[in-house]
Amino acid sequence: MRTLKVFLVLMAFLLVGVLAACKPAAPAEPTAQEEAAPTEEAAPTEKAAPTGEATPTEEATPTEEAAPEPVTFQVFYPVAVDAPIADILKGYIDEFQKEYPYITVEPVFSGGYGDVQTAIQTTIDGGGEPPALAVMLATSLYDLVNADYIAPLDDFVKGMDGGDAYLSDFLPAFLENSYYDGKLWSIPFQRSAVVLYYNADMFKDAGLEPPTNWQSWAEAARALTTTEGDITKWGLQYPSDWPYWLFQPLAIGAGQNILEDACTVVFDDPAVIDAVQFYIDLSAVYGAMPAGVQGVWATAPTDFASGSTAMIVHSSGSLSGILKQANFEVGVMPLPGKEAGTYASVPGGGNFYILKGASPEQQDAAWKFVEFITRPEYVADFSIQTGYIASRASAYDTEAMKAYVADVPQALATRDALQYAGMELATQNLGQVRNIFHDYLQRAYNGEMSAADAMASAQQEAEAALADFCP
Repeated sequence: MRTLKVFLVLMAFLLVGVLAACKPAAPAEPTAQEEAAPTEEAAPTEKAAPTGEATPTEEATPTEEAAPEPVTFQVFYPVAVDAPIADILKGYIDEFQKEYPYITVEPVFSGGYGDVQTAIQTTIDGGGEPPALAVMLATSLYDLVNADYIAPLDDFVKGMDGGDAYLSDFLPAFLENSYYDGKLWSIPFQRSAVVLYYNADMFKDAGLEPPTNWQSWAEAARALTTTEGDITKWGLQYPSDWPYWLFQPLAIGAGQNILEDACTVVFDDPAVIDAVQFYIDLSAVYGAMPAGVQGVWATAPTDFASGSTAMIVHSSGSLSGILKQANFEVGVMPLPGKEAGTYASVPGGGNFYILKGASPEQQDAAWKFVEFITRPEYVADFSIQTGYIASRASAYDTEAMKAYVADVPQALATRDALQYAGMELATQNLGQVRNIFHDYLQRAYNGEMSAADAMASAQQEAEAALADFCP
């Protein structure tokens, strides 16, 4: 009996040991380092790819970031110079959409800046949806703000990493008219300057030096004008079918720009009248260019490149097209001023504007495109392909631009013309003020009014047009 009891006690101990071995062990106390480390469940999930194609693991993760919703927006863009703007922009759009595959950009091309603005105005006035983005004249700022068409860009820049550095990299002459009423409204891109193109080979063959003032300019243009039978090869073509912009360097070169600020024009200043008269005298006195209004904006670059004219006044944006066509050395310089050793130019071209009537999603997508296309490498490439002046200083530090200007020094000449530039005509009620100036300037060119009478009338009517906008 005693033996049986001992056996039962031993069996009980063995059973307790077996049960203890089967029971899960209690977790050890965590170290301080282990407490600080996130568990697998708490670790942040991987950000979804732009395509939105999540992996099965990501689908099961409740904290996953949602893929961006697809968005489509239009950009209205002018193609007003002798360069393949549409093809270039489409190439940039393709690259942008590779980086942002959920954004679709639809370009709509128009003949010129005025066409773009008119199309937008017509769309909005008709109750339609405007594009989210457009390139319009930098000088259209006041009219666009007053019409409530465009959205300020300050918050977009604030949302950037290094937004202040981004803005400060733009050439000051181009960024100057992006601001109004303490806000930023546009970003420079397709920018230019008025320059004088001259056939350096013709000058050399004739024993002439590049002009340094009005007198030497007029005499060179006269010397290079030739007539054989019914064909005249002019010393100078000076387009005046869109006259204010190309005229401004004459006024600046005479010592007085045509405006002082957004509410003050000085069309009737003696220096401005003197500049109008000089334009007329280039034909009437020197016989160096066609008389009257010259509607040759579109054809002047081709005429110059073909040798039909020795000089043209035109946009720096035509540089690339001219260089591709010309089989002679192309000289580029700012316009000679009235006095010896003085020069003048004026900035021009268009900026990116975001339209107020677009949805927030479209506006955000449009800003992403603006950021993308104004990267230094794209700004440099656009300048190289078109002749427009690179709008950011850092673009000139890219290897592509360094190689380009070493081969094409004219590209630096167009940029350097800006050091002689005055403010482009930008006023309140710009459309009406500009039309008034155009009307009377062309009347003077055509001999319908004297330079003094035309400018006096232009001044009087412009002041009336500004009165309601400039109390």
